Amino acid sequence: MRWQGGRRSSNVEDRRGLGRPLAVGGGAASIIVALLVLLLGGDPSELGLGGGEDPRVAQGTGGSGQQPLDPRQEELKDFVSVVLADTEDTWPALLKAEGVRYVQPRLVLFTGAVQSACGFQESAVGPFYCPPDQRVYLDLDFFDELDRRFGAPGDFAQAYVVAHEVGHHVQNLLGISRKVQALRGRVSPEEANALSVLQELQADCFAGIWAHHAQRERQLLEAGDVEEGLGAASAIGDDTLQRRAQGYVVPESFTHGSSEQRVAWFRRGLEQGTLAACDTFNAPASRGR
Repeated sequence: MRWQGGRRSSNVEDRRGLGRPLAVGGGAASIIVALLVLLLGGDPSELGLGGGEDPRVAQGTGGSGQQPLDPRQEELKDFVSVVLADTEDTWPALLKAEGVRYVQPRLVLFTGAVQSACGFQESAVGPFYCPPDQRVYLDLDFFDELDRRFGAPGDFAQAYVVAHEVGHHVQNLLGISRKVQALRGRVSPEEANALSVLQELQADCFAGIWAHHAQRERQLLEAGDVEEGLGAASAIGDDTLQRRAQGYVVPESFTHGSSEQRVAWFRRGLEQGTLAACDTFNAPASRGR
């Protein structure tokens, strides 16, 4: 990506060093748990992963400086700030056409664990968006996991992660998240999972919309970037993660969509660049496995 000269967002909240990771058990079980929850999700409290406030996590808007910061982490902070700024340049006009004012989300960087309006979360939940406080939460170490464990390297794969979570913010502003949550409370667990899949696929499509406009209007993409994004979408499909973690696939338990679905919807947003193209809830093909 051509990002180095890009505008930096003022909406990055650095809480690195303010929290410590908690032990969640060891051995194969904890690895399976981590694999199953690293899915780039929305509100983690919907999955029962949230907890109460933890006194070890301080509240604030800056890093504590307890330890020297890794230069690589500082470069990643700079990078995600540019990506966030670019989403800020993309979404206002698109939502204005829908009669919705775009409110910029904040991006919270943390290490180990963090307190959010969705509860106390550890890094194992992966990046997440919390609707009540309109914040995206990200432990930058996730990008190493994306590369080493999931085989999805590259800066555009990382940008896809941020854009997907901002996609959840767009859903929140459009009222989609609230409607889905209300519906999930009235249906069976399997049907609730299916609704979650449609919501996640739409966030993938919204990430594609951002990439479409980032390229058309600001020429941010370089050769190989699209393939990196598609590779990231494929690497975190429910079927791929379940097969890796437990050796078999349980489609009824999918909450984010298969690798094929995630790739297809990201590509759809990338190619068409419109909100209308991302109506997963009225596209029968998206319900397939």
